[in-house]
Amino acid sequence: MKKNIVVAMLALAGIAPGVSLAQDAPEGYQLEQVLVMSRHNLRAPLANNGSVLEQSTAKAWPTWDVPGGHLTTKGGVLEVYMGHYMREWLAQQGLLASGECPTPASVYAYANSLQRTVATAQFFITGAFPGCDVPVHHQEKMGTMDPTFNPVITDNSPEFKQKALKAMETQRQHYPLTDSYALLEKVTDYAASPSCKEKQQCDLNAGKDTFSANATEEPGVSGPLKVGNSLVDAFTLQYYEGFPLDQVAWGQIKTDAQWRTLSQLKNGYQDTLFTSPEVARNVAAPLVSYIRQALVEKPQPESAKFTLLVGHDSNIASLLTALAFKPYQLPGQNERTPIGGKIVFQRWHDAKADRDLMKVEYVYQSSEQLRNGAPLTLQHPPQRVVLQLEGCATDAQGFCPWDAFTGVLNNAVK
Repeated sequence: MKKNIVVAMLALAGIAPGVSLAQDAPEGYQLEQVLVMSRHNLRAPLANNGSVLEQSTAKAWPTWDVPGGHLTTKGGVLEVYMGHYMREWLAQQGLLASGECPTPASVYAYANSLQRTVATAQFFITGAFPGCDVPVHHQEKMGTMDPTFNPVITDNSPEFKQKALKAMETQRQHYPLTDSYALLEKVTDYAASPSCKEKQQCDLNAGKDTFSANATEEPGVSGPLKVGNSLVDAFTLQYYEGFPLDQVAWGQIKTDAQWRTLSQLKNGYQDTLFTSPEVARNVAAPLVSYIRQALVEKPQPESAKFTLLVGHDSNIASLLTALAFKPYQLPGQNERTPIGGKIVFQRWHDAKADRDLMKVEYVYQSSEQLRNGAPLTLQHPPQRVVLQLEGCATDAQGFCPWDAFTGVLNNAVK
């Protein structure tokens, strides 16, 4: 993206607040604390040329202006927009004052120590608190996974390994992928790929997935599911980045139905590895413990009013399962854990009944908002979907009792 376009987009992020389209809280409700668990924003594909992408097609892949896995310039712009919107909403709800820098104790930002996560947090802070000295905390050594955000298996017992492998194999069966593989082979001309010509691996649907559940490692899979995930991830990122449509998957994806079919591979990969209860509770334990500490163990007003955590889709997927959130749908998105999407935990106080409540929403940008680089304001907000917990029944406005929510957190760390 050209620099002048980026500057223009950033300038748009400063649009004055408009009429709010957000749902008003019930009378007497006051927002007291917010914790955001965010996925990093738009990055270049993780699988670079020479790896699974190059092996899976003879076609030339488009080039990116940042290294594989790094946040792109547009990803930074999109996160500035999200930060700008979130600050407007926080000010509207009276949690943080508008037009002034927050006190050091009121805002805390913490990211995994990779370029794309730290940069995402920095751009969010820039959008939310422009000109303010709000540090982003992370491990000193960049390029290494912080234990809080590292979704690795910690149980090294043979019993757990067998249980985890069976759970992943069972989860895989929930995704019928025959049509997805057939379409992917057509898009990539897989019959002409190095994998087919040199390794005689020509039929993705006939390939076998082999799962791994080794202690100190992320849950893993080798086989067609991994190949499919890498390819569809690359196509999706091309679309979000704004590549011309004839360069997105070489112009071979022409309909929403095709996108939905292919996205089953990416969603199936993530769900298979990270959303079986057995695996999710184990790999998400450090993150659940951190969230519990921030929301429950630190007595107010010692805890930050606003906490931003930035990690990965694997963090969000495993967290949602570990806390037993009910199934959800994200309108306008094919990804179950979208780029830049945020799980927003909100602690509210009901003054009339003198009680605390929890509300959890998925705040995210639709596929078109991401591709179009749409500025976000209260008048033009991101998508917001109320999430429901199995152990914390919500009312019509999406609020559940605080005590029930703390019970969910306590049970998840046992």
